[in-house]
Amino acid sequence: MSPEADLRVNDRLTIPRAEIAFRASRSGGPGGQHANTSSTRAEVLWNVATSAVLDERQRARILKRLENRINADGVLQVASSEQRSQLQNREAAEARLAELVAQALLTRKRRKPTRPTRASKERRLKEKKQRGRIKEQRGRVEGPD
Repeated sequence: MSPEADLRVNDRLTIPRAEIAFRASRSGGPGGQHANTSSTRAEVLWNVATSAVLDERQRARILKRLENRINADGVLQVASSEQRSQLQNREAAEARLAELVAQALLTRKRRKPTRPTRASKERRLKEKKQRGRIKEQRGRVEGPD
């Protein structure tokens, strides 16, 4: 992804680059002198609450499904620090942001209730009868007295 291009989420939604904020900070973990002096951790921020590209239904769905990742101001934050390069971490964070939003916007298929077939009902009843016969034979055994 080039830094100038808008962030494509799916066929119907593209987040304008102007709505995405970027922050860099020092990455934690091992890495020696490089990690101690370089701001390679990338954080991508997108304000879902004020975004102009979302309709109210999309906004509500994202706010509901990603509520644990969105702060009180309505800002969705995604960070990445896996790579040693700030640019690679930024691209990874943007890709993760797009994936999160795409997953949040997916509509789940409604379950269509089904009825058991006649054959499955007959099988179930046959198995119940069989189980009943087995249990019937478990009575007390009379001895030779």
